[in-house]
Amino acid sequence: MKAAVLHEIGGIPRYEEFPDPVPGEDEVVIDVRAVAVENVDKAVAAGTHYASQRYVAQLPAIPAFDGIGTLPDGTVVGFGNPRPPYGALAEKTVVAKGSFAPIVEVIDPAIATVLGTAITGMSIKTAGGFVPGETVLVQGATGVAGRLAVKVARLLGAGRIVATGRDDDQLGEVRALGADTVINTAVSDEALAQAYLDARGDGYDVVLDYLWGRPTEILLRALVPKSFAFPKRTRVIQIGESAGGALTLAAESLRTSGVEICGAAKGLDPQTMGEVYGQVVTWARSGKLTFDVETVPLRDIETAWQRTDLRGRRLVVLP
Repeated sequence: MKAAVLHEIGGIPRYEEFPDPVPGEDEVVIDVRAVAVENVDKAVAAGTHYASQRYVAQLPAIPAFDGIGTLPDGTVVGFGNPRPPYGALAEKTVVAKGSFAPIVEVIDPAIATVLGTAITGMSIKTAGGFVPGETVLVQGATGVAGRLAVKVARLLGAGRIVATGRDDDQLGEVRALGADTVINTAVSDEALAQAYLDARGDGYDVVLDYLWGRPTEILLRALVPKSFAFPKRTRVIQIGESAGGALTLAAESLRTSGVEICGAAKGLDPQTMGEVYGQVVTWARSGKLTFDVETVPLRDIETAWQRTDLRGRRLVVLP
């Protein structure tokens, strides 16, 4: 079969022949139809993600660990967790029985690969306890997940949405998607802190954080009150780290600000995940939630893997 094959940690996958997977006991071979290439896939291939030891410990290997495909009986499924070295970026892969679930066939497989990305936006509700009318700050709103988060927050009834990014043109696009106020983080620390304060209005109720690092450190510092007062509760949901994997957190940032920090997985269990996914599918089928994707054939993986011009579109590979 043809596959995107990684020969070295941090290398670029190459389009070439790879042995067909042979299923073991309680495994099934899946014919791959579409795979979204995300930052986490590149981090795993680069050896910088905690899952790298599992997925690229044996080389050569095929990157990516979820996608859309068909079972031998033709059932269309979403699958995950392929058995290494068989990742998703190939004509076929192999997964354990139970590592796949049927999807709604009326949804284009390329779009179906991105449905899960919208679930991070739903964490304002599952992890943050969001209620309609609240103010949401999306940190890192110009990326694929951030743009979807702005759309999701609007669909859930956010009273006001503040969005951050580093590019004024893309922030203009995010405003068109539903953000009420945008903040460019590519300014001095002092200017950024003031921008957070100027945009907060009555306060940020929920913060979806795809950045961490410098912007979030400045945000948390800016939220420390200047005088004794009863603080407004601000739920910060940590999702990504595109601006840095660590920050310095002053004790007063938690002690007096009303800030509560949790991860996006808070509140999730199989039932809740099913409900959230079902809501995203319903929005997608009705056209209320749209997804921007850039599809490329598997044979172009080497060029596609290195693209930096996607501007909020998700790269989807079609074997």
